[in-house]
Amino acid sequence: MNVIFTILAVLVIIAAILLTIVVLLQNSKGGGLASNFGAANQTFGVPQAADILEKITWGLVAVILVLSICSSFVTGGSGKNEVDITNDIENAVTATDAPEFPVAPAAEEAPAAEEAAE
Repeated sequence: MNVIFTILAVLVIIAAILLTIVVLLQNSKGGGLASNFGAANQTFGVPQAADILEKITWGLVAVILVLSICSSFVTGGSGKNEVDITNDIENAVTATDAPEFPVAPAAEEAPAAEEAAE
């Protein structure tokens, strides 16, 4: 189970890095990758780079979503791993069972009071 979760986590991290790169390639004002290769796209009949980048972006988002849901099922996210602290509470140390700590000896206050009076 841990191996499958590790593989899914690595795939999510790789998809997130690729998603970051694809988003950074885009430019909201049309000056991104699509503007650099716009003439080449029209010449060779290839779809515009902006459309491809948008499809890749949505695909990577879908991959991350699906992998996240799968990893939730792999780790048993259905509520089976609940923490039961009933025994800990019932067997807790009471105040009478608490260990007694040593007390420091009381300092003599008489000489200090005499020195203060002088």
